[in-house]
Amino acid sequence: VVQDGKVLLGYKKRGFGEGLWNGFGGKVEPGETPTEGALRELREEACIDATDATERGVVTFVYDDKPRPMQVHIFHASQFTGVPTETDEMRPAWFDLEAVPFDKMWPDDELWYPMFLAGKKFSGTFWF
Repeated sequence: VVQDGKVLLGYKKRGFGEGLWNGFGGKVEPGETPTEGALRELREEACIDATDATERGVVTFVYDDKPRPMQVHIFHASQFTGVPTETDEMRPAWFDLEAVPFDKMWPDDELWYPMFLAGKKFSGTFWF
């Protein structure tokens, strides 16, 4: 979620990515599209409903210790209803676009996140 020169990130409190700032999201449930899954995860993790979500990118992650790559669809929204609220999993906070905390995010974010914030479409693969 990007609005008024700021981006909404969530501090991951538990699970995969614990201790890092990240966008909101997770697994797509059976029968969901990536868009439906992204909207559901945003609602579950930040208590808001995006009203203008559009896909900006697809990133594939390959991990040495996982049997299959993980494909992540990246969505942008600037309009939403509700108030960003802390949940059991995430603590949302707004960051100025010039002060994104890349040193407290996944290492790959610094490579693709600027393209996302600039409104560009992108795709890529990262190996860990």
